[in-house]
Amino acid sequence: MLTIDQATYDAIVAHAKRDHPDEACGVVAGPEGSDRPERFVAMVNAAGSPTFYEFDSTELLQLYKEMDARDEEPVVIYHSHTATEAYPSRTDIGLAMEPNAHYVLVSTREHGNNEGPVEFRSYRIIDGEVTEEDVTVVTQADTRSTD
Repeated sequence: MLTIDQATYDAIVAHAKRDHPDEACGVVAGPEGSDRPERFVAMVNAAGSPTFYEFDSTELLQLYKEMDARDEEPVVIYHSHTATEAYPSRTDIGLAMEPNAHYVLVSTREHGNNEGPVEFRSYRIIDGEVTEEDVTVVTQADTRSTD
């Protein structure tokens, strides 16, 4: 199950709506081994496409260096679908290389970048196997320290 705070949920949805009709993508980092999405990082879709997303390799390398320096890992990897349901495509499944990550998909097909609800779903993708999981949105992030 993915537990995510309202502000992060809203930031992911806002990014998906803002980039529509192109797919949006990004990462929510969190402390290694915590399964707590804490640091929202909107990324650039280097493909600039309504049907495909690709992280900019320079930006992605910089993010991984930052996460490494901060003892973080990608807890959520998200992107949007602009014309189809929020379910991983064959390409999405092939690109899923983080076995501990929650893969969030947001579909903006119904309202685009206008007001209105989106489809927000989360999956675990391990060795090509897709498993949908429940999403719980909480008012505030769990601020307990693991020190």
